[in-house]
Amino acid sequence: MLLLLIVVLVILIIAYIVMYNGLQTSKVHVEETWSQIDVQLKRRNDLIPNLVSTTKGYAKHEQETFAQIVKLRNQLTQLPADAHQEKMDVSNQLAGTLKTIFALSENYPDLKANTNFLQLQEELTNTENKISYSRQLYNSCVADFDRKLVTIPTGIVAKMSHMTKIEYLATPETEKAVPKVEF
Repeated sequence: MLLLLIVVLVILIIAYIVMYNGLQTSKVHVEETWSQIDVQLKRRNDLIPNLVSTTKGYAKHEQETFAQIVKLRNQLTQLPADAHQEKMDVSNQLAGTLKTIFALSENYPDLKANTNFLQLQEELTNTENKISYSRQLYNSCVADFDRKLVTIPTGIVAKMSHMTKIEYLATPETEKAVPKVEF
């Protein structure tokens, strides 16, 4: 009887350790995917000054747009590392403002033909795609972690370990609006 009790106790301890390690692994995966987003945000922030300086020479009267880009870029770099949603909100605003710069090229044929501008535009577009993919991966990892928190038996281990849900990166309301198409 004592031997059976010891065997059950050992099995419970091993099960707890396995579930706890699974939860920790999922949490590390969430942190790793956020790190990938952060890397892409930094890459974009590094490309922005080059894009602005290349474009400024062609569109001198667009100073307000350039000032907004610089302001948002600076704001993004000053946010704390753990302010994930705030970083994504500012990042989304910055992405919208960058679209304005790309639209400028339509008004300035010389800018549109500038190889440096075209390379920067291509790199920024690729970076935006990587940010989008990284956001999707992050939210998938968060879903996996959060799912473990609410299912039995890992939910019990999570509660005992004081683990809490991680928030998804939300899509801003402005991006959810259905575009109007008129003919």
